[in-house]
Amino acid sequence: MKIILIALLLTTSLLGQGQQLSQEEQSLYNLIMQYRKTKNLPPIPLSPSLTIVAQTHAHDLADNNPDQGRCNLHSWSNKGSWSACCYTDDHAKAQCMWDKPSELTSYKGNGYEISAWSSDDISASKALDLWKSSPGHHAVIINSGIWNSSWQAIGIGIYGGYALVWFGNEPDSQSKK
Repeated sequence: MKIILIALLLTTSLLGQGQQLSQEEQSLYNLIMQYRKTKNLPPIPLSPSLTIVAQTHAHDLADNNPDQGRCNLHSWSNKGSWSACCYTDDHAKAQCMWDKPSELTSYKGNGYEISAWSSDDISASKALDLWKSSPGHHAVIINSGIWNSSWQAIGIGIYGGYALVWFGNEPDSQSKK
């Protein structure tokens, strides 16, 4: 309970300078931190910059549908102030994802995204359940396999049936200390 209260206080102060989390986004952040705690992993500081990226991408996916044909949920349309890309399952366009935080914000590190979609509005618990059942997404959340590192920043975006979480290895300079 103490860690949830601290996370809520941090969220309020961190995002008070810009992006706000919706109730469902806050719930997703809390659920991920609770789940990480069951794995003896530390909480990840909420990043205003990565939250901007996550929320922007959720809106791009819902409003512009770049995830058509071979293009998956990591794709970006050409209808914004970012570079467009069709992200395919072979990860040939991974740099497109990695660069999005620095394209959209002052965040200097690479960004790594996990995404989920539902034809109905997606809930925080449904998104986390989907990711926990996917070995690749689960590994990102719990820092296992090739993701065996310490996340220093996380951003959350939920909109129009899309749930997105962005992770970064660098602290966010926009976070209040």
